[in-house]
Amino acid sequence: MFFLLRMAFWLGLVLVLLPRDATPESNKLPQVGASEAISAATAAVSDMTQFCTRQPAACEVGGQAATVIGHRAQDGARKLYKIITDRHSDQTGSIDSEVDGSALAGLSSNTLTAEDLGAEWRLNGTTTTN
Repeated sequence: MFFLLRMAFWLGLVLVLLPRDATPESNKLPQVGASEAISAATAAVSDMTQFCTRQPAACEVGGQAATVIGHRAQDGARKLYKIITDRHSDQTGSIDSEVDGSALAGLSSNTLTAEDLGAEWRLNGTTTTN
């Protein structure tokens, strides 16, 4: 969860710091200096650290909600993993462990036709026929 928050923060910071083209609309926007932005961010962080002392009930409910969301995310990840692994095992063509070799004993492995058997084969530069 904190990884996503950190990623969103850094991505937002990169997007804010990207150079932009000078347009008439950007000249109308208020100009904020780096020191003013840092001081505002510091004040916001300081206020956030005091939030739980001002609103303990909100912090308690928020913590419970974060726990529930975390458990749901884990359950969702387990279900997604199970779906992916089930599909992957179905696509491999593997045989179930319940099927024994006797069920496959009657199947012939000789599936070539007479035309296939009569074709010329090349081995090490020499032509041979069956």
